[in-house]
Amino acid sequence: MAAAKKILVIVESPSKAKTIGKFLGSRYKVIASVGHVRDLPKSKLGIDIDNDFEPQYISIRGKGDIIKELKKEAKNASKVYLATDPDREGEAISWHLAFLLGIDQDTPCRIVFNEITSKAIKEAIKHPRPIDISLVDAQQARRVLDRLVGYQISPLLWRKVRRGLSAGRVQSAALKIICDRENEIKNFKPEEFWIINADFQKDKVFTAKLTECQGKKLSIDNEDQNNAILEELKKNPYIVSSLDEKDRIRKAPAPFTTSSMQQDAANKINFSTRKTMMVAQQLYEGIEIKGHGTIGLVSYIRTDSVRISDEAKAQAREYILEKMGEEYYSNNIYKNRKGDVQDAHEAIRPSHIELEPDEIKDSLSRDQYKLYKLIWNRFLASQIAPARFKAVNAGISNGDYLFKATGSKMIFDGFLKVYQQGKDGEENNLLPHLEKGEQLDLVKVEGTQNFTQPPSRFTEASLVKDLEDKDIGRPSTYAPIVATLMDRKYVTKDKKSLMPTELGFIVIDMMQQYFKEIVDTGFTAQMEENLDDIEAKGVRWKSVIEDFYGGFKKELDVAEKEIQKVEFEEELTGETCEKCGRPMAIKHGRFGAFAACTGYPECKNTKPIVQSVDVKCPQCGKDIVMRRSKRGRIFYGCSGYPDCTQSYWNKPVNKKCPKCGSLLVEKKTKEHKYACSNSECDYKE
Repeated sequence: MAAAKKILVIVESPSKAKTIGKFLGSRYKVIASVGHVRDLPKSKLGIDIDNDFEPQYISIRGKGDIIKELKKEAKNASKVYLATDPDREGEAISWHLAFLLGIDQDTPCRIVFNEITSKAIKEAIKHPRPIDISLVDAQQARRVLDRLVGYQISPLLWRKVRRGLSAGRVQSAALKIICDRENEIKNFKPEEFWIINADFQKDKVFTAKLTECQGKKLSIDNEDQNNAILEELKKNPYIVSSLDEKDRIRKAPAPFTTSSMQQDAANKINFSTRKTMMVAQQLYEGIEIKGHGTIGLVSYIRTDSVRISDEAKAQAREYILEKMGEEYYSNNIYKNRKGDVQDAHEAIRPSHIELEPDEIKDSLSRDQYKLYKLIWNRFLASQIAPARFKAVNAGISNGDYLFKATGSKMIFDGFLKVYQQGKDGEENNLLPHLEKGEQLDLVKVEGTQNFTQPPSRFTEASLVKDLEDKDIGRPSTYAPIVATLMDRKYVTKDKKSLMPTELGFIVIDMMQQYFKEIVDTGFTAQMEENLDDIEAKGVRWKSVIEDFYGGFKKELDVAEKEIQKVEFEEELTGETCEKCGRPMAIKHGRFGAFAACTGYPECKNTKPIVQSVDVKCPQCGKDIVMRRSKRGRIFYGCSGYPDCTQSYWNKPVNKKCPKCGSLLVEKKTKEHKYACSNSECDYKE
């Protein structure tokens, strides 16, 4: 008797397949497509411009065995469900899978779920639907649009500037934002101003700031003006002229969107946007938790919605009432910035609110624990009542001058019990008891010189916020935008600050001159809205491409004729070529900078550029230099390699461990600056 055929479920990733497979049982078989199976070809434009911008999709090279297995399993299955991610990209993957496997896209073959839990998966299986072609078309429009821009401007940059460059649509607008900020900083002229503060004694010392003169806002521009005011203040007593005491509240923040999660992770746990999304994906797809098996810990991580399902709200309410008490619960409602377009998914939240971060810490890596705790705390806080404060504002008069003092005291911590916003400890600075009309005892009054400061450079967090505020990009694009700008060497990172390079300025200047629309933030935002309209309003996607391409093609033709080859001043390394004796110069290729002989093409000698860390190898005495592994990870190894294989993952310093004599390495944490490089030694300092 032949075995009953199984129901096939296709997802993107093997880890997701493993998690879902455990939920569905033996009647189902879950396999992974490992991402996209069809795409535009890498070797050419892949869009038939003359045939209404028809995309020329092909099976992705290297995916032949996977496609063969998918077809075999689909043929032997009683039914096939396409369970890719619940967004445009996931819908497009399902559409391509349906094409390859001969599945009618209008049949109920598609299942979607916002979290990878047993209940969510089984519920999705009960409600399959056809493939949503509006979602597919919105993804196709973005893909074709970005291909037209990238594959036609990038070769131009290769010919006119340097090989290996690129000029993506959203990426270029982001680079302009960073370069514009750098120009603001360079052109900034500081202006002098003075601040006068007075300290008073009553039960304790408190400070008030001079703000007004004769009822008008006061601006002190120089030292002479400051000194004149200080002389005037000596003539009169300081009298409490007004008291305003009131209760104020601070409301809980909304649960995370992709953007706010990336910002908070950057600010609070020092994660890059790329790292945040990598770790979040792991939490979403499933992790082996002791006592629970493999489960997804958070809901879908690419979202710009702050909506929470009724079920999730009910679970949070039950948890808060049980663990914290009734006074902490609040039925908070949050609204999306752009209404229904953003409401496809829920906000990012824990899939199991009862799984407290510290309870499952032993099952998570350090990074997984940090991000899970951040998501868990933020979601829980979003369902908690506001914090309440008693605030006092005091006006203190001296003749025509008015000083203001403020203070506040927390009277109920509310959501701050689980999630801190802003600066900790700023809530408890209550003024002493004051009476209107009383004269205060002056401790001191003095003015301090200050200068206006230029705008700060963008960090990854503030850039993501600015992109979101300007409606540039979408949740899935924020991390790749930053990563691409760094990889192309258009931007470098100094500590947390993003700084445009000379190359970045060259590229953006060229783009602004010849492709104004591509780098215009307003145009880029409008294009995002057009893409949303394809999904939400059924706008024909090819008409959006057609409207864009006419003007773009004209700009492209002009740029090709007018842009002159950019000649970079040759940067010498200070070394001579060991083969011909000519100087060596720094060159740039696909994989970064390298040293090459200036005698090219007669001499083709090249070698990697090594950066010394001013530490000698303890084994052979040669320099320790910075290197990259095959996967691109930085490590520190002896320059005598392969004869000497001494290496370190952390940067070594010129200090020896007092316990075992090995080199110390930088291992900066809140508690320690250095640690011993010997894994068997526990010394830290």
